[in-house]
Amino acid sequence: MNLTSLIARVEELITMGEAVLKTETKNGQFIRVDLVLFYEFRSASISFILKLFGSSHPYFIDFSEKVNDAQPSTTKRGIGMLAAVKGEIVQGWLTTTRGLISADIFADLLEMAEHQLSEGYKDPAAILAGTALEQHLRSLCETNDVDTTFEKDGKRIPKKADVVNADLCKAGVYTKIDQKNVTHLLGIRNNAAHGEFEQYDTNQVKFMIAAVSDFISRTNT
Repeated sequence: MNLTSLIARVEELITMGEAVLKTETKNGQFIRVDLVLFYEFRSASISFILKLFGSSHPYFIDFSEKVNDAQPSTTKRGIGMLAAVKGEIVQGWLTTTRGLISADIFADLLEMAEHQLSEGYKDPAAILAGTALEQHLRSLCETNDVDTTFEKDGKRIPKKADVVNADLCKAGVYTKIDQKNVTHLLGIRNNAAHGEFEQYDTNQVKFMIAAVSDFISRTNT
């Protein structure tokens, strides 16, 4: 993953955090933000920071421990941390990584998804499995010289996962059958991320985790 891609991804995460802030609501003494959007923001950010710095780095530890509640103040804290990460990248202070995209990280995400599912939380499990899948797709793009961004109004914008999926298939990285399966798996992830929890059940999430694991194993390079 090159420098431009890293910057584009952290900016995308910051944008996700800003979208979470726009959902702020007040109920009596409690001020909250949308739980699903917050969890998606948190999971995606943790995944990115973990791949970039490793689990022992202060950024990862601080984000995991302090960005843990669906509140505006917590979301702002997360955005601030991501801004600091972007500064590290832009100013060239990023000197070591933990193998930016590695099978170990994907395995960790899927293990977390299995644990969430075993505890009865199918929705976070679906988001985690979907995150592992999307990150693997982008890893395949880097390996096979498939662009993960497009230009709009003079800016480079990250492509959506469905577009990346189609581009990888067109490039011959995997088959049409794999493309259709990935589309289905991304659909479950999108349902979870948008609060459409009734569109899938626990068995489908269980299948999803197994299918993502199999796909990553078969296409890992």
